[in-house]
Amino acid sequence: MAETTDRIDPELAAAITRLTGDGRLPLTRADVGEARRNYRELALIRRGDAASVGSVHDDVAPASGTGTDADVAVRVYEPPGEQAAITVLWLHGGGWVLGDLDTGDGAARRVCTHLGATVVSVDYRLAPEHPHPAPLTDAHTALRWAALQRPSDRLVVGGDSAGAGLAAGVALLARDWGPRLDAQLLLYPGLDPTMASASVDENADGPFLTRADLVWFWERYVPDAALRDDPSVAPLRAAAEPGGLDGVAPAVVATAELDPLRDEGRAYADALEAAGVAVRRLEGAGLVHGFFGLAAASAAARAEGDRALDALGDLLAA
Repeated sequence: MAETTDRIDPELAAAITRLTGDGRLPLTRADVGEARRNYRELALIRRGDAASVGSVHDDVAPASGTGTDADVAVRVYEPPGEQAAITVLWLHGGGWVLGDLDTGDGAARRVCTHLGATVVSVDYRLAPEHPHPAPLTDAHTALRWAALQRPSDRLVVGGDSAGAGLAAGVALLARDWGPRLDAQLLLYPGLDPTMASASVDENADGPFLTRADLVWFWERYVPDAALRDDPSVAPLRAAAEPGGLDGVAPAVVATAELDPLRDEGRAYADALEAAGVAVRRLEGAGLVHGFFGLAAASAAARAEGDRALDALGDLLAA
């Protein structure tokens, strides 16, 4: 930990010390309800001043009627001023167990204003009440609905942490079943329930996200270990299958140096490139998991988040 302390951005280190002292960290608790309350309060504390958007309204993406999905609540953000022809489906983080439309509000507003895009934030069902595949199914239902709302827009799926893992899974579904995606934005994605990457051990004690947190999340999201090899759960598994990642949407993959999930993101970017997928990859030196939501606490975290959004803009332009 001494080496990590030397390498971490000083502003982030100070923020994490404060959050730990206030009892906001670790993220997980023995009781799911308590963990959700803490995460909601933490999200509102760390978002700072929310960006002003043109308009916000709540809506519902209806179920397909197949009996395997449900109506999904969404929140739609329209940018102020001139609007780009881009729709971003945003999937919040929280380990598939925590979070809601309010905890994802700051990130959705930031994506909306930075890109001038319409953002559809998704209130997907949460584990353990609704384990896999419910969150992924909800995300795909919302993506299909978003594609119908503005059919001439370039369509992007994005998220942070667990939301980025869902985004990668949805991109695989979209390749096979539609709608057509133009890009995916994966911010420090969770992609491997085996947690076998070296960075999980290297950053087992955090800061911010720990190995114990990861175990807690995965056990609730995919309690059936037999399902953990499914590429829709673990998109890294798709890389091991012939043609497993062929034809998926171009991607921005952003990782953080001091994140347990760092090597999963690196490996996925490698696998996408090997499959001939256009990739923009970034890694924030001295940054930790969750840096996109810690912009108010750290200039370095804010700058890295802006770099990721700029990379998405460049990818869409290309």
